[in-house]
Amino acid sequence: MAVATQSLQELCINSIRFLAIDAVEKANSGHPGLPMGAAPMAFVLWDRLMRYNPKNPKWFNRDRFILSAGHGCMLQYALLYLTGYDGVSIDDIQQFRQWESKTPGHPENFQTEGVEVTTGPLGQGIANGVGIAMAEAHLAAKFNKPDLNIVDHYTYVILGDGCNMEGVSGEACSLAGHLGLGKLIALYDDNHISIDGSTDISFTEDVGKRFEAYGWHVQHVENGNTDLDAIQKAIEAAKKVTDKPSLIKVTTTIGYGSPNKANSHDVHGAALGADEVKATREYLGWNYPEFEVPQDALSHFRKAVERGASYEQEWNSLWTRYKTEYAEEAALLERMMSGKLPEGWDKALPTYTPEDKGDATRNHSGKVLNALAGVLPELIGGSADLAPSNKTLLKCSGDFQKGAYENRNLRFGVREHGMGAICNGIALHGSGLIPYGATFLVFTDYMRGAIRLSALAEAGVIWVMTHDSIGVGEDGPTHQPIEHVATLRAIPELIVMRPADGNETSGAYKVAVENRKRPTLLALSRQGLPNLAGSSIEGVSKGGYILSDSDGTPEIILIGTGSETHLCAEAAEKLRAEGKKVRVVSMPSWEIFDEQDDAYRESVLPKAVTKRLAVEAGSSFGWCRYVGSEGDTVCIDRFGVSAPGGVALKNFGFTVDNVVAKAKALLG
Repeated sequence: MAVATQSLQELCINSIRFLAIDAVEKANSGHPGLPMGAAPMAFVLWDRLMRYNPKNPKWFNRDRFILSAGHGCMLQYALLYLTGYDGVSIDDIQQFRQWESKTPGHPENFQTEGVEVTTGPLGQGIANGVGIAMAEAHLAAKFNKPDLNIVDHYTYVILGDGCNMEGVSGEACSLAGHLGLGKLIALYDDNHISIDGSTDISFTEDVGKRFEAYGWHVQHVENGNTDLDAIQKAIEAAKKVTDKPSLIKVTTTIGYGSPNKANSHDVHGAALGADEVKATREYLGWNYPEFEVPQDALSHFRKAVERGASYEQEWNSLWTRYKTEYAEEAALLERMMSGKLPEGWDKALPTYTPEDKGDATRNHSGKVLNALAGVLPELIGGSADLAPSNKTLLKCSGDFQKGAYENRNLRFGVREHGMGAICNGIALHGSGLIPYGATFLVFTDYMRGAIRLSALAEAGVIWVMTHDSIGVGEDGPTHQPIEHVATLRAIPELIVMRPADGNETSGAYKVAVENRKRPTLLALSRQGLPNLAGSSIEGVSKGGYILSDSDGTPEIILIGTGSETHLCAEAAEKLRAEGKKVRVVSMPSWEIFDEQDDAYRESVLPKAVTKRLAVEAGSSFGWCRYVGSEGDTVCIDRFGVSAPGGVALKNFGFTVDNVVAKAKALLG
């Protein structure tokens, strides 16, 4: 039966629904069901409780909103338009899912003003939310004073059944419960439908009890379709629980208002169709043309502009006091918020000579992290239960734990995937924090989704990956990365670094710290390596550079990366002793080298020199771009073995003698 009259609240909620319905219908693509069902909870949150300023989407102390169920993105785009964000117009709504639109098929933080994180793969958003809540907790503990809470905001997440099924959400939410992140509030759109149909076919656990076991505060709103007061009271109750994150299970009807498709998978991932759109308009009493919002509803929503200005003005008054009373802390927070690095920070990077004792690059990495921790208070991170092996513990700080959020050592536990998404959240909090996350290189398989999203979402995370080759040794093939570096290099905008020694490790960190909108992955050795003559921090900044050379035009170029570069350097000495003209190029980063101008790349790898040999203890995939048809590789294209690292490397041909032999074969 059609609704005869609608209250202002109903007009507002239906405005959200029909913007979503019309946009999906026009695009003939999208997910109308979630926005139709979740509109009431979103309205209550955005209209009654959330603090934000539509005219300044980056206001520092805003509450953060994350739509983890990113397929329902028209819910968020509708809210951004209705509440007055300049970045989303009614024209943008009408261009949903179109080329270069500000309203893409899933929320993209780099594309749409007001979107905090890139969500698409289910579960990532709630895990990002854990990271954002951790960032808030850390900054609050570090900067707040008894009389001045300068960092004081909530992280709100709407997630669905799919998010709760994905393992990454379990990893992150388990940690959130352990940490007691009281300012993380998740609204679970409990609609019992996924693409396959009813969740009864695959997902019948009691989600609430699971989250209670994680250590979360759990509530249930049984009627999320119409009981707005119950939704509001649940959120207000969650805000009062300061020592636990909160999950509010809100039972809704997916596609609410659609007479024939509501509560079915038909409304999940496809347009309603013209007939059903008409029927839904009649059922909900919506007598407005496509994309038209009644003025009463729009005027009500736009009150968010005035509220937001008031919220920010109130905070600015606190900030003015804070800058006067706590000038040193304010200056630091202001610098961090601006994204600027302290003057001369890179002078803390260790440097080495060939006379300095060699070491594993994972150990050099640990020294760099601890050196930088003293000059970069924004540096924060940890390992997936491998800190002693990854060398990622900051000696100047304790552990980030419940009641000790000011500390900078993050203990992720054995949760690689969750760690990755959490680090992305910390980076995207917008406070200038520089997160790092560490594990063994082989386990990037477990967190590839998060690494890819860090590159897509412009999250400048530093990925510290140790045990980077068959040099891992006795742990065997399951722990020895082969194809990993090649596949990571295939991710656009990810900087992959294999430093060869101490200087190059320092150089890799310099690149990583300076790239705040681009992630860097460091692949570091377990085994000890010599400090090389000619290596430099400056060379790393070019991605590839001449490590050593002969007089005149070289006959052959040996290209090394990471732990194999020293083999090239030693092989070159032997070849030169036999009268060969040999150039050694260290190539810690393909990506950065490829971004240099033509003249520089030609100066390092002249086209006229076609005899080239690349040496890397991993897959040969991709090396053809540098060695060409007349070159060769010393690589490994099979799984490794369980044996001492040195034995494994020797038997797979990673020796000076084999490099010399291969070079001679190329020279004929």
